[in-house]
Formats: sequence, C-alpha cells, structure tokens
Amino acid sequence: MEAELQNKEKNDNNNNEQEEEKEKYQIEKAEERESLFSDISAENSFTEMESLCMACEEQGITRLLLTRIPHFKEIIIMAFSCPHCHYRSNEVQSGGIIAEKGETLNLRVTDKKDLNRQIVKSETATIRIPEIDFEIPSNTQRGSLNTIEGFLMQTVEALKSSQEDRARVDPEVALKVAEFIVQLENISKGETLPFTFILDDVAGNSFVENPYVPKDDPNMTINRYNRTQEQNFSIGLTNEETPEEIAMRTEMAKTNLNGNNYQYGLNFDKFNYKEQIMSFQGNCGSCHSPSETRMFAVNIPYFKEVIIMASTCDYCGYKSSECKAGGAISEKGKKLTLRVETVEDLNRDILKSETASIYIPEKDLKLTRGTLGGRFTTVEGLLQGVKEDLMKTNAFLSGDSGEAERKGKFSKFLDQMDELIEGKEPFTLIMEDPVANSYILSLTAPDPDPQLQEEEYERSWKENEELGLNDMKTEGYEEEEEEKNEETEDLLQSKK
Repeated sequence: MEAELQNKEKNDNNNNEQEEEKEKYQIEKAEERESLFSDISAENSFTEMESLCMACEEQGITRLLLTRIPHFKEIIIMAFSCPHCHYRSNEVQSGGIIAEKGETLNLRVTDKKDLNRQIVKSETATIRIPEIDFEIPSNTQRGSLNTIEGFLMQTVEALKSSQEDRARVDPEVALKVAEFIVQLENISKGETLPFTFILDDVAGNSFVENPYVPKDDPNMTINRYNRTQEQNFSIGLTNEETPEEIAMRTEMAKTNLNGNNYQYGLNFDKFNYKEQIMSFQGNCGSCHSPSETRMFAVNIPYFKEVIIMASTCDYCGYKSSECKAGGAISEKGKKLTLRVETVEDLNRDILKSETASIYIPEKDLKLTRGTLGGRFTTVEGLLQGVKEDLMKTNAFLSGDSGEAERKGKFSKFLDQMDELIEGKEPFTLIMEDPVANSYILSLTAPDPDPQLQEEEYERSWKENEELGLNDMKTEGYEEEEEEKNEETEDLLQSKK
C-alpha cells in the first residue's frame, strides 16, 4: 500500500514538473516572439549583414527590420545597398501566419481617386488587369507597399529602360511594347476608365485599402478559395507528397509491430461520433509546431447537427475554434432577422456559417460571405469579432497615412460598435445564409419568438454558382458516365 502511494506521489510530482516546464516554455516563446517583432517606431533597431550583390557580385550590406504594423500584421522589411556599384533594392515580406484560404480582391476602378488606393502586395501575390491582358507575377515587385498608380508606373519605367536594347534586337516587338506602354500610362493617369484591378494572393496576406470603411466597398468584391496541392507547395505548406501518400505514411507509422489497430486513442470499431471526441494531429496556425485538433458533433435543438472543431498549441498557446453545419445542403436559403433590445438578446447563442452574410441596417454595416468564417458564439461575441475584424482589415486608418477626416469617422464608428456591444442601443441583426446553415437561439422555442423572424427564399443562379451547385448532379450521372465511356471506346477503335 505504501509503495502504491509513493508511486502515485512520484507520478504526481512528475506531472507537475512537466506542466511547469510546458508553461515556462510557452512564456519563453511568447517573450521571444514579442522581442523579435515590436510596434513600428523610429526607435526600432535593425540587423546588418553582408550579402552578395547580384549586380556586380561584390559584397554589399543587407539591413533587416522586424516590426509590427498596429491592427494589421507582422512584417519583415529588407533593404540592400552596394557601396561598389551603388545598386539598391528593398522588399517587404510577411512575418505573420499564412491565411487558411487564398484570397482574390477584385476592384473596379471607376475614378482617378481609386488610383491612389494603398495596396499591400505580398511575395505570393499577382496583379492582373484583364482589359489589357496585363499581369505582374508574384516574383516581380514582390513584397511591396504602393498605390495602384505606383505599381503601374514602376512597370512602365521597367519596360522603358530596356526599350533601346529591344529595338536593336527586334524592332517589331519594340513597337508593340511601345504601344502597350502608352496603354499603361493612360490607365495610370486615369485617362482610360473604368478597368478591373485584380489582386490574387494564395497566402491571403495582401490588402487593398477601402475608403468607405466601415461600410462595404461597392467597387470591390472579395473571393476566398481553397488552395490546391500545388499552391500549398509553392508557399511551403506541404511537401511534394500527395494526400494519399501522406495518409498511407501516417497510417504505417502509427501501426505497431504486431499489426494492431492504429493508435489514434479511439476504438474505430465502437466509435460513436455523437458521444466521443475525435482528436487528430496537425500544425499550429501561428508557430507551425505540431498541435492537436479536437472535433465533436453537437445536435442543436430545433435546428440541425453541427460539428465544432477546436485547436490548441502547447508551444505558443495559440487557440482557435471553428463550427461547421452537418447534413445535406438545404433546398432554399434562409434569412434570420433578430431585434436586439435587452442584455438577454445579446447573450443569445448564434451559429454563423462561413457562407452567411451579416447586415446591421442602423449602422449601415454589411459583412460579406466568408468574413469571420464559421463561428458558434453569442450575439455579443459576434459583434466583438466584427469590431476586431474591422480594426484588423483597415490598418491604414490607424497609422500616419490615414486622412484625419476618415480616421475620425472610423473612430466614431468603433465607439458606436462599443455601444451596441454594451447593450446601450437597440439594433437589428440580419443574417442571410444561402445554404441555411446559420442559427439564432429562440427564447420561446418551439413557440414563435416575437423578436426573431425566419424567412426562406429561393437561391439565385449566382449563389448556386458560387456554391458549386449548378454543376452538381446527384441523379442520372451513371448513365452520362456510361455514354462518355462508350464514346471514348468508339473514338479509340476508329483511330485503330
């Protein structure tokens, strides 16, 4: 008995020591990251190192500054200068995390003022103007902070600098390039309007200034997409292995020598997803260290089944959560309208799917689909998330580059958001979801709630197209597949 007590006490001491070591490691990692990236200031220190000049192949000097733009992100500023040939260059790289999805920003430039919009083009972003078949690839003007006019004029200067050599080698090509330069100059001066400015970033770390904040930009649409395996590999997220090869390697590694079942901590023969929490390994979205993600299915009364996923990192302490609706896609969309008047209304549970849009008419605030992702929170928590997202995505209004009038309006709007969060002012919350996967708690269920209205509507063709439903066929696809196979066989036989 005494031996068992001693062993138990020894195990408890070991567990306490491990917890203390983990907590100490988390604090050290947080302090290390805080010391690396500090808020941008004239007092920031930089690092100097010798590096090879690519122009004259002599030794030059590279200066590195790791800093943080308030309400935006961590960045790395690099400046190179060569004392021999006087070549100079600078670059801005993201020091933060890679977004979960890629992002395409489509801006319709209709006025000369739009040319002055500030743009953050990361090292993984491309710029396109489809009207003139123009593209700035990711490896050109990479890591730049500029205006639309600035990006176009840099391209014009680069094309003009090599025109003489181009004319000697191929005069015909030089003439076509000269015509294209004139087109770019007309666009950069605002003489050829309107045109479409597309900023596509697979890492989701680029930015286009919104002069209408906190309102929605009427000239810009934001599309978020899942990256392909090739795109993930190009930004260093995965290796060259296919998902099937990765799964096979993982399974083989987790199979013991006796050939027993895989050691996931679950009994798959008796696994019940409604009663057990499923855990699987992944990488932390902040420090990219190995982390654990837990997944659990919850049945919301009078709604449907949802899947809640939560990730925690033992190394840096980063936490994240996401909520996705289960089951089939509804035949119709759903519009939820909640009149928020009391503190009880702010404490209502709310499920916002990643396909839902949010609108608060009293403040003329609209969040497009995909903003904030999928969340299971309260009305108060949702408003707090909206405020944080506005501050994060409109960094230019908090720095020195922001206009005083626009900064004042934005600050006033944030104060109004605080009043809504604190319940000082009644408002209307409208949530529209084309797949009806969003939910607001009814305080009188199953009876009708006088403050909550639910309305079903038919999806438009555009909404079905964005959801990929127009090309989806669930009936009769076997016959079409057989017809295609027969046509292929006939074609092969005819070639023989």
